[in-house]
Amino acid sequence: MRPAARDAGAGSALGATVRTYLGHLAVERGLAANTLSSYRRDLRRYVQVQDGRGRADIADITEGDVRAYLVSLREGDADHPPLSAGSAARALAAVRGLHRFALREGLAAGDPAHDVKPPTPPRRLPKAISLAEVERLLAAADAPSGGDTGTARGLRDRALLELLYGSGARISEAVGLDVDDLDLRDGFARVAGKGGKARVVPIGDYAREAVDAYLVRARPELARAGRGGPALFLNARGGRLSRQGAWMVLRAAADRAHLSEVSPHTLRHSFATHLLDGGADVRVVQELLGHASVTTTQVYTLVTVQLLREVYATSHPRARS
Repeated sequence: MRPAARDAGAGSALGATVRTYLGHLAVERGLAANTLSSYRRDLRRYVQVQDGRGRADIADITEGDVRAYLVSLREGDADHPPLSAGSAARALAAVRGLHRFALREGLAAGDPAHDVKPPTPPRRLPKAISLAEVERLLAAADAPSGGDTGTARGLRDRALLELLYGSGARISEAVGLDVDDLDLRDGFARVAGKGGKARVVPIGDYAREAVDAYLVRARPELARAGRGGPALFLNARGGRLSRQGAWMVLRAAADRAHLSEVSPHTLRHSFATHLLDGGADVRVVQELLGHASVTTTQVYTLVTVQLLREVYATSHPRARS
């Protein structure tokens, strides 16, 4: 981004209020670095838009200005592509937080964002693959070099994918694990979820065996290429495997297993769906996934109900006329 665009409004009273608010989020609210980065990016654009509308102080902003900002997010401009409903809602959440803070601190007489509602994203059912497809994917993980199984990379890739499916962890949570976060004897790992919130996830027998094989037979070899470190999953240079690197592992395994439309969240979605199909309580699945609200988890129950309908429609003699 050009320096002029990056610094737009930086010297205004509105820019100063934004910096004060970000400091409040970092120090008093203790928001994670990634979350702060998102807020900073969204609010920087908000300052640019309001600066262009002649609003140099947060006390000058009206409800119409906030609505115009939301419209600009959805429509995009020469420097920004149009945002989806979900991304626009996230950006608006940062703005709403800023105005609540300004009202509470006496920096503005009202909250112009209070009645501005975020756009409703289309409801999409999570994509899950069948157990047979999961097994094909996992089997394909340990073959990074044309079927050469048992290599350091192959053992790492199998351990990574087994852990993702066996625990329901996000890819970012898995690559963030250190060796000391694991307890293979009792079968659990401590992961850092969204907002830095820690939770304990189980590790099943298959994942435990795969991770143990990787730790004993592969990680020491990978670690020799680097300076050492606590990370569980290492790349070829001995450093921590990145989220992008993990995504490439998943994509390569999916290609070898002839599976299409496999995303970084596929194994997490499959973990939740298969648990519910097996009779797990939705609140238990909520805890395992680290969802703050059971409403987020309940979308998976729609997947299982849809499956039941399909089975009924194709199996019951009087399901169709």
